[in-house]
Amino acid sequence: MKKMSRNVLLQMEEEEDDDDGDIVLENLGQTIIPDLGSLESQHDFRTPEFEEFNGKSDSLFFNDGQRRIDFVLVYEDESRKETSKKGTNEKQRRKRQAYESNLICHGLQLEATRSVLDDKLVFVKVHAPWEVLCTYAEIMHIKLPLKPNDLKNRSSAFGTLNWFTKVLSVDESIIKPEQEFFTAPFEKNRMNDFYIVDRDAFFNPATRSRIVYFILSRVKYQLINNISKFGINRLVNSGIYKAAFPLHDCKFRRQSEDPSCPNERYLLYREWAHPRSICKKQPLDLIRKYYGEKIGIYFAWLGYYTQMLLLAAIVGVACFLYGYLNQDNCTWSKEVCHPDIGGKIIMCPQCDRLCPFWKLNITCESSKKLCIFDSFGTLVFAVFMGVWVTLFLEFWKRRQAELEYEWDTVELQQEEQARPEYEARCTHVVINEITQEEERIPFTAWGKCIRITLCASAVFFWILLIIASVIGIIVYRLSVFIVFSAKLPKNVNGTDPIQKYLTPQTATSITASIISFIIIMILNTIYEKVAIMITNFELPRTQTDYENSLTMKMFLFQFVNYYSSCFYIAFFKGKFVGYPGDPVYWLGKYRNEECDPGGCLLELTTQLTIIMGGKAIWNNIQEVLLPWIMNLIGRFHRVSGSEKITPRWEQDYHLQPMGKLGLFYEYLEMIIQFGFVTLFVASFPLAPLLALVNNILEIRVDAWKLTTQFRRLVPEKAQDIGAWQPIMQGIAILAVVTNAMIIAFTSDMIPRLVYYWSFSVPPYGDHTSYTMEGYINNTLSIFKVADFKNKSKGNPYSELGNHTTCRYRDFRYPPGHPQEYKHNIYYWHVIAAKLAFIIVMEHIIYSVKFFISYAIPDVSKRTKSKIQREKYLTQKLLHENHLKDMTKNMGVIAERMIEAVDNNLRPKLE
Repeated sequence: MKKMSRNVLLQMEEEEDDDDGDIVLENLGQTIIPDLGSLESQHDFRTPEFEEFNGKSDSLFFNDGQRRIDFVLVYEDESRKETSKKGTNEKQRRKRQAYESNLICHGLQLEATRSVLDDKLVFVKVHAPWEVLCTYAEIMHIKLPLKPNDLKNRSSAFGTLNWFTKVLSVDESIIKPEQEFFTAPFEKNRMNDFYIVDRDAFFNPATRSRIVYFILSRVKYQLINNISKFGINRLVNSGIYKAAFPLHDCKFRRQSEDPSCPNERYLLYREWAHPRSICKKQPLDLIRKYYGEKIGIYFAWLGYYTQMLLLAAIVGVACFLYGYLNQDNCTWSKEVCHPDIGGKIIMCPQCDRLCPFWKLNITCESSKKLCIFDSFGTLVFAVFMGVWVTLFLEFWKRRQAELEYEWDTVELQQEEQARPEYEARCTHVVINEITQEEERIPFTAWGKCIRITLCASAVFFWILLIIASVIGIIVYRLSVFIVFSAKLPKNVNGTDPIQKYLTPQTATSITASIISFIIIMILNTIYEKVAIMITNFELPRTQTDYENSLTMKMFLFQFVNYYSSCFYIAFFKGKFVGYPGDPVYWLGKYRNEECDPGGCLLELTTQLTIIMGGKAIWNNIQEVLLPWIMNLIGRFHRVSGSEKITPRWEQDYHLQPMGKLGLFYEYLEMIIQFGFVTLFVASFPLAPLLALVNNILEIRVDAWKLTTQFRRLVPEKAQDIGAWQPIMQGIAILAVVTNAMIIAFTSDMIPRLVYYWSFSVPPYGDHTSYTMEGYINNTLSIFKVADFKNKSKGNPYSELGNHTTCRYRDFRYPPGHPQEYKHNIYYWHVIAAKLAFIIVMEHIIYSVKFFISYAIPDVSKRTKSKIQREKYLTQKLLHENHLKDMTKNMGVIAERMIEAVDNNLRPKLE
């Protein structure tokens, strides 16, 4: 009988394909999948034998107790389904059988077991034998131990604090430190060079799962018109399999009954995820060992970021307390609240027709609050945060380099394989300019340009959609302000408690912020799916390229989505309003918004508080409450008390899947928070404190979620945090500009300083010494009521009396002046001072940032020496072993030659 040349593939030339969105391929591109077996007939499927559950709920092995379960596939038996779609079920069954046959052809061993709770569910346990592990370890360039390494003496970057950090560290008697090794990419023909004491322990469970997932992602299952389909991800997405996952090693609340089980999940829950460990350092090495380097580097970064936030939070609280304790000494706030000053200043209407004249002292409470945030401490804190963010990024680079060395990911980028989705599209043959050999690529240069153009256009369209939503919020602000001005009490003596705390400006700001947050979350949910579709269409080569591309798209969208309203309040609101006699209108209909007499800083603080707080609450609901409720519902649907007899694979199946981009959203959440902490910190010095509290909880919540609520993730390698590093560097550079502009244009600090040093004394002022007295009167211009273009727009209320003038926030000449309503000299002094302040502050902070970046190398001298030393010793070890083998072989050859010569000469001599 004629043998198949490669795999068992399901022939379906005559049938329509019912797998929407499946990727098709002619071959698997550059990645070679070796054949470890073949079948006699294309329909002679090899399928796993069904075995009964042996009753051991913590078992991680096949029923023979010898072969370890490296992966689990779950499907629903079509023969036991109560459905009318028999044709569809038969197609799915045949695809699954072909796929499992090909898994067996590639050397994997399968064992099927029916569910003890639902006999329609079938669990296919996958085991990779030693030969398969060795073959694919070489293909994947996995680094494995050569010999024990005694060079890695880990030390903290802050050596003087070792005595303190030791108290917070995990007890080494509970979580023992991992033995370190010299490593090298595995090669089967040099197997004797590697440190193989026990074959069963040479590949740890995380590495075994990585290798098996690599195979599962590339094995074919269908052939349509000579074009193959492949991969477990597509089979799960199309419903042929219900799930595919590696196993947790034990229950999280108690240790396994198997004495050989390391109980790493239990240790992680006890020493990492449990609330009592909230003040302890994270067991990063165990996290990396159990979940892989990708998860480990995330928690290492999050922990380091949280540690650095502690310093920023202390300084921010100090600046806040400085403003709070000095608010009673705020002269300009006293003038606003004084009945003989602010109580007698009549302000012009802030909208047409319905808005009344109003007295300045109704903003007394907001002016007191503004004194807390708009103080000299804010300036100091903004400068400090410009330096802090640079220190954080530079020290994190050093810490990341240490982790690369300790976790053996220094040369990871050179080892990364192409994604199977990319390989599937490699149909165009080109000549490699370097090797001058043929290679396959997914599309030509022209096709790549078309894809990039389409992707960029889609991203640009969604950004315009966000801008349109921001404009809608602005229109809402303008229109609803009129309603609040007409509906809220108009008691001008300022004694009404509602009017005292709920002014039209405050009501408009709070409601607009809430609506803005709701729109942000809705657009965010929609765009997540759109960004994934765009990135899939773009087709990046490696998983790192894929995640970096998705990261840039998502962050660009989120940046506009989350920060646009803050940028509007900080830099546009109240800046282009004209004056009462000639106001500026949006769309020719809506009069532009004005700030309170104290500026828009307090409103920016309100916006930041609502968005940061609302985002934290929403994320916790999504991350904690929803998985917990779903698992709780699943437990209620199961038979009572069945968990004691439920096998490990079935317990894990009923947990929630993490999703391939689960970690991506964790990073995105923290980077958005990082932007709030740095970009607008001049308006809200308590932002680092809120971020610190949130992150302390976030670390433990994420740990609890991973260890108790989600299936075990497929361990993945990662060298660094990817595209998030340059994004943070960009935010750090932009933060200097935004904070300088907030202090200059949003706060009232520069006008106050100009008044204090120039306009409070002659020749412009009447005071004999520098003072802030008279500041409010000096910064409010006078407008003649008779000069309203449409007097009905400024309809005064009768209780205000028959006033002829009103005041407004600007620096303009009064009526009757030769240049009436033109900007006065105070305005130009303030503008010059603002521009000078921005230039000086930016240059000072940028100079300090660049000096710090230059002074602190990305890789410490100690770590660099360790890397070079280990590389030298590894090469020396491999070279010596190679020489020993050559010497041994030469000796054998020499002995054989001598023996041959001796055999030839002996007869002649005789």
